[in-house]
Amino acid sequence: MPFGQVVIGPPGSGKTTYCRAMHEFLTGLGRKVTIVNLDPANDTLPYECTVNMQSLITLEDVMEKLRLGPNGGLIYCMEFLEKNLDWLQDLLEKQKDRYFLFDCPGQVELYTHHNSVRNIVAQLQKWDFRLVSVHLVDSHYCSDPSKFVSILLTSLATMVQMELPHVNVLSKIDLVEKFGKLDFNLDFYTDVLDLQYLFGHLEGDPFLAKYKKLNEAIVGVVEDYSLVSFVPLNVEDKDSMREMMKAADRAIGYHWGEGEDRTLQAMMSSAMGADYEYFKSAQVQERYMKEDGQEEQEEEKMDIFPGKL
Repeated sequence: MPFGQVVIGPPGSGKTTYCRAMHEFLTGLGRKVTIVNLDPANDTLPYECTVNMQSLITLEDVMEKLRLGPNGGLIYCMEFLEKNLDWLQDLLEKQKDRYFLFDCPGQVELYTHHNSVRNIVAQLQKWDFRLVSVHLVDSHYCSDPSKFVSILLTSLATMVQMELPHVNVLSKIDLVEKFGKLDFNLDFYTDVLDLQYLFGHLEGDPFLAKYKKLNEAIVGVVEDYSLVSFVPLNVEDKDSMREMMKAADRAIGYHWGEGEDRTLQAMMSSAMGADYEYFKSAQVQERYMKEDGQEEQEEEKMDIFPGKL
């Protein structure tokens, strides 16, 4: 029974980078991993791709021959794959006893209300694949309350549509405050705590104030379902990758192979040395978010000691 992750999310959220990083991480543990590229628009792959949808159909050809735009072209490509699943089945059957990473296109509607990707995944399950949906969104959306409400709704709609065990991920967590300081602690966003506190920040924007009832309705839907939460992720941090791997494995009931746990401990200790215990227990907020006044102090130090930080 093959296991795997279906990696989805908006464009630019880091899906391909995640697949490369997770492939390297799992391979380092001794797990046999196969990456399947299901993105007909991704012609620059930073990883070795065993199964590539571009050998079946490409977005460029569809746009040129059918005169479709990029969005319509992607939908056509996924519908074409859905009608030619025997091609995919033949290639997957050659990859036995592997752990699969499916790198999917970056078009939101494919996962929120269009049926092709859901039907493809359903067929994979009929072939005895045990899959988890890994949904990546940019962590910097947390710095804007209105955008955070949007990704909550998108994440919920994706969970309901995909009908898979699901892990929502705040990717690029090391850049979480790149576009502004967060209004709350990070656990407010990862655990999706009392969202009523967002309204005060939304009302502070004259443009958003007139959509108060709409935002309240969206937040009400998210809270009523009580399904959405997020795992923070920095693909360059082995401890963060370990937590992500554990979350995905738990979702599909993957049992670690013999020696994987010992290899993981050795890898973490080797990578972090004496600081391993600190990194193991340190909170993401302490590592990637600055305390009040810390940024001003660093700027003062730069003025006094230029080039020292």
